[in-house]
Amino acid sequence: MTTVRTLLGLPGLRPHPSTAEDLLDRAVTRIYVTELPDPGRYLTAGELVLSGLLWWRAPGDAEPFVAALAAGGAAALAASGADAGGIPEDVIDTCARHGVPLLEVPPDLSFAVVTERVVLALAAAADGARKRLLTAAAEDAPLEDLLARAAKELGTACWVLSGVPRVVAGTAALPVSAAEPVRQFAAARARPTAAGGLTVLPVESRHAVPWLLAVDGPLSTAQTELAEELAGLVGLARARSRPSPAPLGGNVRAVALRTEDSAEADDVLAELLATTGRAVTPTGSRDHTEALALVADDGSWPAGWADDAMTALSTVEPLLRATRILAGVSDAVPAAESRGAFEVARHALSLAADREGDVVVVPAAALGVHQLLLAGASTDLRAALRRRLLGPLLDYDAEQHSDLVRTVRVFLECSGSPTRAAKTLHIHVNTLRYRIGRAAELLGVDLTDFVAQVDVYLALTSES
Repeated sequence: MTTVRTLLGLPGLRPHPSTAEDLLDRAVTRIYVTELPDPGRYLTAGELVLSGLLWWRAPGDAEPFVAALAAGGAAALAASGADAGGIPEDVIDTCARHGVPLLEVPPDLSFAVVTERVVLALAAAADGARKRLLTAAAEDAPLEDLLARAAKELGTACWVLSGVPRVVAGTAALPVSAAEPVRQFAAARARPTAAGGLTVLPVESRHAVPWLLAVDGPLSTAQTELAEELAGLVGLARARSRPSPAPLGGNVRAVALRTEDSAEADDVLAELLATTGRAVTPTGSRDHTEALALVADDGSWPAGWADDAMTALSTVEPLLRATRILAGVSDAVPAAESRGAFEVARHALSLAADREGDVVVVPAAALGVHQLLLAGASTDLRAALRRRLLGPLLDYDAEQHSDLVRTVRVFLECSGSPTRAAKTLHIHVNTLRYRIGRAAELLGVDLTDFVAQVDVYLALTSES
């Protein structure tokens, strides 16, 4: 990284005595020559502003100029007083007040020479930065260490984000929600973009869920080139990392996920579960449109995890090939009972497939026990049981064009209450009682008997 202090090693440039020592450590990214009274609209952060002070005429003129430099994040002002009889006190005082480092350019040193020397220094620093980053990558440095070195070279904070979204690693607290730059990147059709004060670049890899490199603030050309180099190295680091399955004890949950029309399920599920911060054991599948995994549950599993997962998957969905993303999650069970948890997760996934939406996540709580029991029976067996228990009722409805089947189901779902069932069906309660009596007669059972109610209800729901 090139700093103001670094440039003081160039022949001719020297700090004005009024400049505080700590201001000399500011990063310099490029040089900008101007004589505009207010150059604010043309400034980018980190610029060394070179000026002959031709804009200065009287005390007070320095305020708009220096204030624009401070607001724009200029690294320093390098000024020549050759045409102003020296640097005016107005400029010196205003720079001190705004905290803008002030460098003196000798009258006999041309701006062309200063510009050339600074450009060469920046180019040399950029080459050195690339070499240092490549060295770190060759040493297989952890991603956190690679980002720390890159932040030092870039002179600004940086982060690696997953499209799920989550912060994979970073050198500071992310100033915005991780979802914001991901959405902006998706809106830009997966191209480098600016979002929330960040510059966001793609990390090239073969993974289905993309990683992004976010760098704080707008970047100069040299910084952009270095950031692109870093993005490539992050991609290599991701390719090298192969998380090993974590041994699980205590309670676990099973999660099943499907990416329709694409083989992206393994990667999507891995990235989704990485947001939980819990130990995960994936289960391999030949069909990569569906993935399964066990997740440790220490009792602090969020009650709204299904909603959180839907939000996360909806954020990354525009960046995937899948037409729909579906998921089901089981209840927490002891690890020894994980096979049953997988069955529950699969049935929740089946229920998700029947619901509308591009992204659907169904928790085990949405599954009735009767649904799980029926799911274990084959389609033919369920049809046979339905015919055995409901045959006369089904035939009657078909012949009489009536709707006794629906009446009985609503009656049972209203806990056998004639009043509630009649209100739900928008009929008189006496009409309801007549229909239930007729249905009981056809079925040959007492529909007020609990065991009979269970049998009939299972038959009624065996088709759904």
